[in-house]
Amino acid sequence: MSVSSGKMELSLTQEILSHLGLANKTAAWGTLGTLRTFLSFSVDKDVQRLLRAITGQGVDHSAIVDILTNRSREQRQLISRAFQERTKQDLLKSLQAALSGHLEKIVVALLQPTAQFDAQELRTALKASDSAEDVALEILATRAPPLLQECLAVYKHDFQVEAEEDIKAETNGILQDLLLALGKGGRDTYSGIIDYNLEEQDVQALQQAVEPNSEGPWILTFTQRSPEHLIRVFDRYRRCTGQELEDAIQNRFRGDSQVALLSLASVIRNTPLYFAAKLHQALQETEPNYHVLTRILISRSETDLLSIRAEFKKKFGKSLYSSLQDTVRGDCRSALLALCRAEDL
Repeated sequence: MSVSSGKMELSLTQEILSHLGLANKTAAWGTLGTLRTFLSFSVDKDVQRLLRAITGQGVDHSAIVDILTNRSREQRQLISRAFQERTKQDLLKSLQAALSGHLEKIVVALLQPTAQFDAQELRTALKASDSAEDVALEILATRAPPLLQECLAVYKHDFQVEAEEDIKAETNGILQDLLLALGKGGRDTYSGIIDYNLEEQDVQALQQAVEPNSEGPWILTFTQRSPEHLIRVFDRYRRCTGQELEDAIQNRFRGDSQVALLSLASVIRNTPLYFAAKLHQALQETEPNYHVLTRILISRSETDLLSIRAEFKKKFGKSLYSSLQDTVRGDCRSALLALCRAEDL
């Protein structure tokens, strides 16, 4: 290898490693999940093993967890269809009959198509008055546009109502406006071209929107602009005003409006850190919030859970794996640890 080619290879390696450190940018890669396509996949072997795990002498929890947490969601769907064809039984119902508690809920979530899982979580959040601004915002703000549209289509099919109608019925004020705007999936796609004029216009619009009932510019900016553009708006706002945009939100808004905008700002600044903080909070409760742990670990396991783990360790000084290991109890522990995958040293 020549010196020049050696330098080029080293430079490429350093570039890749530098991107791994920028957790807020890694989700776009779509390759930083802990769970990936299983290369030695054999649908027949998996079906046979699951059948033995369910019908043998006692339910083999470890076999069920091992298979379902080591296959991609697409592979799990293939297993489910093959199980139905070969046994004339529904795999999901068979596992529900064999399992219970938190492990049953994790297995159900693993076997559901992504859009169905998200649609169900969104519906539950909108019908629970204390979680709409949290879970609904999480789903509507962090799902890629194609997945979001599929989720909303499944929502309409499964619940015989548009998500938009439930948002209007269950929320109000700026929170409702934010959710409705996010649900339209109209956020700009980053073109790679920096629009300095638009940056300036957005900052000025946010600065001027200080009167009551002048939330429009905040809603438009936070729901329509690309994350790449918004990061620059945040930076320009700080340079122009001397304060972070989050401080302006805390001074300008109250209640659900403040919570919603701060959550969106957190998602925009660093999506993996946003999820790391939610996981940490779920583990700090008197009883771990298994619902939150399950939703986040499963929904991010094939996209950016490695980045979330890195942010968790950096922010809280302890790895996500160790935190789960120390806090989670019961038969679901092995499944959550398997989704997390490994320790971060």
